[in-house]
Amino acid sequence: MSTSTAIGESDSKAPLISPASAHKSDIEKLSMDDMLRKYCGEFGRWQFRHFVLTSLAWALEAFHTMVMIFADREPEWRCVGGGCGDVCGVEVGNWEWIGGIGRSTVAEWGLICGEKYKVGVVQSLFFAGCMIGAGTFGHLSDSILGRKGALTIVTILNALFGCLTAITPNLWTYAFLRFLTGISTGGVGLCAFVLATEPVGLSKRGLVGMSTFYFFSTGIAILSGIAYSFPSWRILYIATSLPSLFYLLFVLPFVSESPRWYLIRGKLDLAMNVMKDIAKSNEKHLPDDVVLTVDVEDVSNNNVVTTGSLMDVIRTPMTRVRLLLSITINFLCSIVYYGLSLNVVNLGTNLYLNVFLNAIAEMPAFLITALLLDKYGRKPLAIGTLWFSGLFCLLGSLIGVGHGGGLKTLRMVCGILGIFGMAGTYNLLFIYTVELFPTVVRNAALGCASQATQMGAILTPFVVVMGGWIPFALFGVCGVLGGFLAFCLPETLNRPLYDTMAGMKQGEEDVEKIVVV
Repeated sequence: MSTSTAIGESDSKAPLISPASAHKSDIEKLSMDDMLRKYCGEFGRWQFRHFVLTSLAWALEAFHTMVMIFADREPEWRCVGGGCGDVCGVEVGNWEWIGGIGRSTVAEWGLICGEKYKVGVVQSLFFAGCMIGAGTFGHLSDSILGRKGALTIVTILNALFGCLTAITPNLWTYAFLRFLTGISTGGVGLCAFVLATEPVGLSKRGLVGMSTFYFFSTGIAILSGIAYSFPSWRILYIATSLPSLFYLLFVLPFVSESPRWYLIRGKLDLAMNVMKDIAKSNEKHLPDDVVLTVDVEDVSNNNVVTTGSLMDVIRTPMTRVRLLLSITINFLCSIVYYGLSLNVVNLGTNLYLNVFLNAIAEMPAFLITALLLDKYGRKPLAIGTLWFSGLFCLLGSLIGVGHGGGLKTLRMVCGILGIFGMAGTYNLLFIYTVELFPTVVRNAALGCASQATQMGAILTPFVVVMGGWIPFALFGVCGVLGGFLAFCLPETLNRPLYDTMAGMKQGEEDVEKIVVV
């Protein structure tokens, strides 16, 4: 079984190269990427198994996020008396919910007509919690908890808060528990993504990173089947929370902590143990006289790189610009992605089928971007997918909002193509953001980008309710503007994953010298 670390394990301050071996002249010190390429294998049996087990957490995130579509839906109703028309104008007692009040929170607490806004408030609180959780657990996974430790904590909290939601007595307790669930859910994806991709070699990292999102879409598709099987919203929350408990008990024990995190925390022995496990499982040989080292050794600190913080990112001009661009692009992408997704529940057809088809429709975008990622690079692909989505959204805004079936079909096609392009961008931005920052601050930076994504999700409902051509126009502007901003980002294709701020700075300077020559 792969080496793992206990949550809360004290950080050792041992030097990256032990004194006993430092005097050996024949010692070979390699970076993580070089050791994977030369001795351990960049993506073999070990990485595939680790990738699958880690990425299963994405399906859990899909459950806890998208369950609101079914739990907070407005069920169908029927007339049981005279004078039936619009439900808001029908007297109490002259109509009833089909299937009873237990089918959704809307039916149980009467969240219709003048009370309908409360549904949006609850959903916004969930995304606000996600924004807080992304930043909090992004920092904790870089520092004291580690990637696996942070993923363990958020999985526990998701299972706990999800089950408690099922027995909530009133609306505002429900809203509070959804907020808490959002905090823990906000840390799931980024911890799972970084944990899955950090042990992968340079040449395979892009394809592997892009493939994690299949698990999220698959989770949404499975959720539609779970919701169909459990029409009661309370039972649905239990059914979508128990998988987190199963993941905690039966999957996480077989997941290894990231060797990169061990390395920057000065835990060389643990990092080397993981690398030996990788080499053995991949049927490779890692010589005893080969050891890991960070990008730039810090003699004044005994070669121990404990952690970095968001302030380190902000203080450094290069990473500060990258962070601002990443935050803005993720924010714009989120508005388009979630905005277009909301249109699916308004088509007037079978809700379960709509959610299932929406999840399936995203998968071709993931496949295409994954196939093109290492051929054309991150930057051109990001620009292309953003503009593809933005242009079709703008086209949709120019089509009249008439009642004709042809116009409705054209607008629907524009929306499908818009979300197709933005799903590809959404997928790409994770691997791009990971590669833009060094290990010591990677999750903190990814957490900030995720927070920007959640902020966009919070604002999206206010855009959708405007109706008419305005939402499509705004989505189009966001997509096109995001493409222009992506022009300012550097290309990261075939660049190593740097461990330290100094190592990244030195590496970028070396690249600039090569370009100039």
